[in-house]
Amino acid sequence: MEQLQGVLDTAWNFVVNNYTHVLAALVILIVGRMAAGWARKLTRKGLERGEVDATLVPFVAKLVYYAVLAVVVIAALNRLGVATTSVVAIFGAAGLAVGLALQGTLANFASGVMLLIFRPFDIGDYVDAGGTAGTVMEIGIFSTTLKSPDNIKITVPNSQVYGATISNFNGYDTRRIDLVMGISYDDDIQTAIETIQRIVAADERVLSDPALQIAVSNLGDSSVDIVVRPWCASGDYWPLRFDLTRQLKEGLEAAGCSIPYPQRDVHRFQAAS
Repeated sequence: MEQLQGVLDTAWNFVVNNYTHVLAALVILIVGRMAAGWARKLTRKGLERGEVDATLVPFVAKLVYYAVLAVVVIAALNRLGVATTSVVAIFGAAGLAVGLALQGTLANFASGVMLLIFRPFDIGDYVDAGGTAGTVMEIGIFSTTLKSPDNIKITVPNSQVYGATISNFNGYDTRRIDLVMGISYDDDIQTAIETIQRIVAADERVLSDPALQIAVSNLGDSSVDIVVRPWCASGDYWPLRFDLTRQLKEGLEAAGCSIPYPQRDVHRFQAAS
């Protein structure tokens, strides 16, 4: 009890002897807190006008708020005569220690901020990021959630996503389908090309611009390979690919062309006795 009373007396004497500094420090804290609130509001409005991702707006606004508040507290302590240099040094050392301990987490955080700012992909896009492919379900501060075609939830650290090559299959409105149809060496190439042209052109999902490309691409071991490259809307890619694969196979067979199996001719020579 006596120790508590001694502390209170010391604090009271300090206030009485330095009341002007104490009042100035209180004014700095009050005005500084108001300034921090204004800075947070201005930051939020600026980010919202800049169409920054909604996930990032409150986080950055709070970061600005606490940064301004930290400067205000240091200024108030300096007004009271506290050696702020040592305080800043302590906070700096603590920040360095925390940064070293959480460097992986901080890397994910920094990558998450970059993903939310530059937006290499959006929710609903199908992407391949660092060897992991799936539909983007959520872009968080520390990780990105994907859904695989067989409905598996995949959580990928943002540092792995942003630090690797990102292939966004929905990045453009149109995509090209690459199909290779093999016909026998005995089949008529022109007949096969005309058949392919007719089947592909009959599908309304195939775009006229860019133009359809059909060409002989390779003379294989057992087939003449014809490459078929139609363009379509990105959303029609897989349905159109599946439909064309079946229709071209059936159409070529109906036109008298055969789809050869891989085969090899073996010649047997009998040695003279």
